[in-house]
Amino acid sequence: MSELAKRILFAAPAAALFLFITWMGGWSFAGLVVLISLFIQYELSALSEGSGFKPDPYFPYAIGLWVLLIPFLDHAFPIGIGIFLVFVAVKIFKTGNVGLQELISTFFAGIYAPLGLLTMLLIRDMGSSEMGFALTISVLLMVWGNDVFAYFGGKAFGKNKLAPTISPNKTWEGFFFGIIGALVGLGLVIYFVPFEFPVSILAIAPAAVFVSIFGPIGDLTASRLKRAANVKDASNILPGHGGVFDRFDALILAAPAFYCYLYFLKVIGYVSF
Repeated sequence: MSELAKRILFAAPAAALFLFITWMGGWSFAGLVVLISLFIQYELSALSEGSGFKPDPYFPYAIGLWVLLIPFLDHAFPIGIGIFLVFVAVKIFKTGNVGLQELISTFFAGIYAPLGLLTMLLIRDMGSSEMGFALTISVLLMVWGNDVFAYFGGKAFGKNKLAPTISPNKTWEGFFFGIIGALVGLGLVIYFVPFEFPVSILAIAPAAVFVSIFGPIGDLTASRLKRAANVKDASNILPGHGGVFDRFDALILAAPAFYCYLYFLKVIGYVSF
């Protein structure tokens, strides 16, 4: 079976399941996001170790769970301060550079994916359940649309390299096609969800640009980490897709960018969710 066939056979039911759980929302969606984050943290820890910066084996998950559960925890801030104090105290007394390397790499592995994915929970919780679902699948389809259009647009027309030392296959032409793809993904949600979209087309359209900027930066971040670790994929957990980090690398930065844009609309009084 070809790699493309494997990708399609896995991606179609996986995407359907992801959208179904997103529709359910609540603890089902939160549990899925936490599970995805834990897998990504495991892969990030392996990449960091492969790059010569081995993180602590336990603290990344403690930090990550705290970040993701902030919306649900009472006294979240003092709990986080407690984790921070214990972690620094444990690491700072290690001799040589080991403790310092673990300090830096553990913070990255503990915060990077959880903080990005936390915004998915915050977006899903905006307004009514239907509104949160529409906004959540908007960022998902914008990321997927950006990825598809950037890939095929870059293959067909790409000449000018976007970041040749990090990802030689990415081009500026693909980048601009990706913006079109994000707009297409957003349009599909606006016109096909069976209820009114909570934001006007003109007001939400700029979000596609922000997603198209920070999604590829997330992709490039993953590429840089994998190059440093001298591996092609973050892992081989997903058939034909590599690792969980490989599938959600763009979303980790695209979701916060989308959340910040929605928050901006709320601050200026354009929306009320």
